[in-house]
Amino acid sequence: MIDAIELTRELIRRPSITPADAGAMEVVEQTLTGLGFACRRMKFGEIENLYARYGTESPNLCFAGHTDVVPVGDASAWSRGAFDAQVVDGVLVGRGAVDMKSAIAAFAAAADAAIAAGQISGSLSFLITGDEEGAAIEGTKMVVEALDIEDEVISHCVVGEPTSSEVFGDMIKVGRRGSINAEITVTGVQGHVAYPHRAANPVPVLLRLLLRLQARQLDEGYPEFQPSNLEITQIDVPNTATNVIPGTARARLNIRFNPNHTGAELARWIDAEAQAEAHGFQGTVAVVPQISGEAFLTEPGPFTDLVAAAVHDAAGRSPELSTSGGTSDARFIRALCPVVELGLVGKTMHQVDERAPVAEILQLQAVYERLIARYFATFGPESGRNFPSPP
Repeated sequence: MIDAIELTRELIRRPSITPADAGAMEVVEQTLTGLGFACRRMKFGEIENLYARYGTESPNLCFAGHTDVVPVGDASAWSRGAFDAQVVDGVLVGRGAVDMKSAIAAFAAAADAAIAAGQISGSLSFLITGDEEGAAIEGTKMVVEALDIEDEVISHCVVGEPTSSEVFGDMIKVGRRGSINAEITVTGVQGHVAYPHRAANPVPVLLRLLLRLQARQLDEGYPEFQPSNLEITQIDVPNTATNVIPGTARARLNIRFNPNHTGAELARWIDAEAQAEAHGFQGTVAVVPQISGEAFLTEPGPFTDLVAAAVHDAAGRSPELSTSGGTSDARFIRALCPVVELGLVGKTMHQVDERAPVAEILQLQAVYERLIARYFATFGPESGRNFPSPP
């Protein structure tokens, strides 16, 4: 049987800082191959991805996660080596302990137990990427597109992101807000500060535009979602002289939005405001938007109910069904099937001395075991529910 703690440690010892793989995907592939999964490595660009499936029939419950991790920061500030995977007083310390190599190991161990118990009346699959912490272009996004083209049927998906807030099992994510970034460049005419009529200062134009954008209340919220918010993240005027009117001013902003909006609609609004501010200006205002993901919600129903029940079975808590937080690869998987996120407490993710109590990793494994058992009892062939057949 798979030891979830030892497998987590083995994964942490692979310093898979995006986009490096460092052998982490090989560890996952060998583990799943040993359980009887048919494994496919799907490499896009320099990113290693893996899709593995046990069984050929529907329904197909998929676990999604990532082996890549963020940089360690100041290595000397860690109490233990960031990739040594040491257990200290019952706590596993290492980059990826929370986000999210432990979840991969816990679900693999749960799959091992379910296969041994003969519970898989359908299929169980893994979608693992090495590009969640990076640009997220050549990872889950491209794997999902490839699986969609192949008509690969995934019925439901669980993403192992660290979703618990204060204590293990207090929260699962059933949706996420969308995200759009925008880079704004105002190009004017550089000149001497004593002769402003010979120049066109881009700074006031940029400031007025940012105030226009910031002044709009995007919405008052959406069922299950908090209000959308626009945040200015950078203002830059590349000018070191005190007597020069600059020729260029730039800014960046981000909007986290609920289903009241789409990324394309918000991009059009930002551009329209920019062009309105550019009217009569002796220069240009350019906007370059980048939509990271659209808002989505997995509606309450049998799937969310069984996930919450699995948490209650193993952790004794009734989790909040939340849409809070940032983005995850669930935003891509939603194109294939309903998706929820369920994992450890996220307080130390991306921090120095990222760590997870051994007991909580084992508890997560227990939750996943109950989830798999409940899933096939609820959606398996004997349930009478109909799912698309494999091609």
